[in-house]
Amino acid sequence: MRRLWTAAAALALAGAGLAGTAGVAGAATGGATSAAACSTAWGSGLKSATDSTAKPLQNIKTSQSTCYDRMVFDISGATGKVGYHVGYVDKFHQDGSGDLIPVSGGAILQVFVNAPSYDPATGKPVYKGKGGQALPGVNLTGYKTFKDAKFGASFEGQTQVGLGVRAKLPFRVQQSGDQLIVDVAHTW
Repeated sequence: MRRLWTAAAALALAGAGLAGTAGVAGAATGGATSAAACSTAWGSGLKSATDSTAKPLQNIKTSQSTCYDRMVFDISGATGKVGYHVGYVDKFHQDGSGDLIPVSGGAILQVFVNAPSYDPATGKPVYKGKGGQALPGVNLTGYKTFKDAKFGASFEGQTQVGLGVRAKLPFRVQQSGDQLIVDVAHTW
């Protein structure tokens, strides 16, 4: 029994030493999160919610994080849940016409957001995306995962975007207030 306790104590001390070393390594790198600390449990399967809004899409923005690249759909004034349909596709076809839109990258993530890019009351454009063109104001230079972003269409109350990514990587979709957020992990 004494041997068992001695072995347990030795393991505990060794673990404490490793934890201390990890803390020093983190401090040496400026406290940056390692890839091992990034969650990739999101999976790469289709994600959707059927909710909808009558509020139009105002803007699409992107940003980078230590663990993922982020695309944010701003639907100012939306209350409640915003519907979406997000999944990988082999080719990106414009909603409504079926026209093929080339999207660069190792994989294409198709994003449908249940918000039109036009004002439903007047039909006037709110978000200035044009079919088959790069997203207005979005510059993906230097992104680790995002490689290309094309506007598909705004058809029957939903807006479509093709997001070219480095590879078929895990992603998540979440809502924060009146923003729908798509994060794509840097690694598996």
